[in-house]
Amino acid sequence: MTDVPGSDRARRRPAPAAKPSRVRMSATQRREQLISIARQIFAERGFDATSIEEIAARAKVSKPVVYEHFGGKEGLYAVVVDREVRALLDRITTALTAGHPRELLEQAALTLLTYIEEETSGFRVLVRESPLMSATGNFSSVMNDVAHQVEHILAGEFSIRGYDPKLAELYSQALVGMVALTGRWWLEVRKPRKEAVAAHLVNLAWNGLSHLASKPGPIPRG
Repeated sequence: MTDVPGSDRARRRPAPAAKPSRVRMSATQRREQLISIARQIFAERGFDATSIEEIAARAKVSKPVVYEHFGGKEGLYAVVVDREVRALLDRITTALTAGHPRELLEQAALTLLTYIEEETSGFRVLVRESPLMSATGNFSSVMNDVAHQVEHILAGEFSIRGYDPKLAELYSQALVGMVALTGRWWLEVRKPRKEAVAAHLVNLAWNGLSHLASKPGPIPRG
């Protein structure tokens, strides 16, 4: 039975649902979306294997939109790396509150491992090498900044213990480098737990530091 136009049955039929209109992102929202997507792809593939086409496709925009915001892949990559450098450095700087070198080392190790655990994509971006990045814009630069902070604390300890405070820079680089390389290893294996990894790092470093020779020399060759 067909409905007669104007009949009660025709009037009772619900009107077709209107299609939801697509919400247009603001320029700021679009920029943040592109940064988030690019961060993931750069982490997965590295700079060279990432294309503007794929970033645009995942964001469901045209390539000119990406160029409009960042000028190209290099500009977008630089923004992603700069954010990760700042985020990691802020975490570590905030964590370094202890005055004792042993606690300091544990704090630095745990903070780095927590960052790896919570921000895996960001850390992968940082540790991937790119020909674009200088020594001031990568993971090494973060670790150098941390080492400089550790250096000041070690220098004070060295003076108290009768060691040459000028060597604090060498030891701070060695300690932070040990934590950084262990963190890169732990990125892939994820065991043992980060607390155990930090404890073992402290064990190795502190039991060595606590028995330092004031003036070490080369091992005699017999």
